[in-house]
Amino acid sequence: MACAERCRCCAESRRHGSILYNILRSEERAAPPAGPGPRRCPCGSRRRLSLRSPQAACKAASAVLVKTLRFVQNVPCFQELPLDEQLLLVRSCWAPLLVLGLAQDRVHFETVESAEPSMLQRILTARRRGEQPPGRAPRGPRLPAPGGIQTVQGFQAKCWSLDISTKEYAYLKGTVLFNPDLPGLQCTQYIEGLQREAQQALNEHVRLIHRGDEARFAKLNVVLSLLRSINANVIAELFFRPIIGAVNMDDMLLEMLCAKL
Repeated sequence: MACAERCRCCAESRRHGSILYNILRSEERAAPPAGPGPRRCPCGSRRRLSLRSPQAACKAASAVLVKTLRFVQNVPCFQELPLDEQLLLVRSCWAPLLVLGLAQDRVHFETVESAEPSMLQRILTARRRGEQPPGRAPRGPRLPAPGGIQTVQGFQAKCWSLDISTKEYAYLKGTVLFNPDLPGLQCTQYIEGLQREAQQALNEHVRLIHRGDEARFAKLNVVLSLLRSINANVIAELFFRPIIGAVNMDDMLLEMLCAKL
C-alpha cells in the first residue's frame, strides 16, 4: 500500500616509509552494491526503525570493530605513540572508524518499522498497567536512540553512492584517527602532521585516479563531516549494550588495543 494511502497527513502535505603507505594493508571485502531502500513515509516522527536482529547486528559490528583495531595497530606511526596517547585517540574515534568500516565492508542491517505511540497512548497504557505516566518514571536501562540506525544507514548510502575505494577508505581512516584537536594530547604537532599527510595523500590519489571529477575530493570531505554526527554512546547502545550489557567501552577498547588481534 502506498505511503499516501497509509497516512492521512501524507496526503495533506606518498613515500613507502610513510604512514600512508603502511595503512593500506587492510583488505577490502567484496559485496554487492546497495540497492534502493524501501520507500518510507515522510511522517518520520510517527514511525521508527529498529534492528530486526540485535544479536546478528552485534556480531557483525564486533567483527568490524576487531578488524578496525587491527588496522589501527598495523599503523607503524600509531605504534610509536605512548600507550596513553594511543588510547586517547582510539577512545575518541572508535565509533566513526567503526561506521566507516561497516560502510567499507558493506554490512547490511535488517530493520523493522514500527509505529511510534503518541504521548496520549503512552499515558493511557501506563495507567492501565498501574505504572507512572511517561516523564515521571524512574530511570532504567537506556535504550538505543530511535535515529541511530537511520544515521548509520544514511552514512552507508552516502559512501556506497561514491563507490569509495580501499585506498580512499584508508586515507579517510587516517584523517579520523590522527585528530590533533583532542584535549590532553602531548604529541599534538606530530599527530597534526600525520593528519595533514593523510589529507594530502587523499587529494593526490583523487587527482590521479579521478582526473575528470574535480569535485570528488570535496565529496569525500563531506563524508568526513558526516562522521562528526556519529555519537559513540549511540553506537555502543545500538550495537553492543543490548547484547553485552553495561560494559564500559573504554575498558573493552583498552583490552582489545593491548591484545594481539
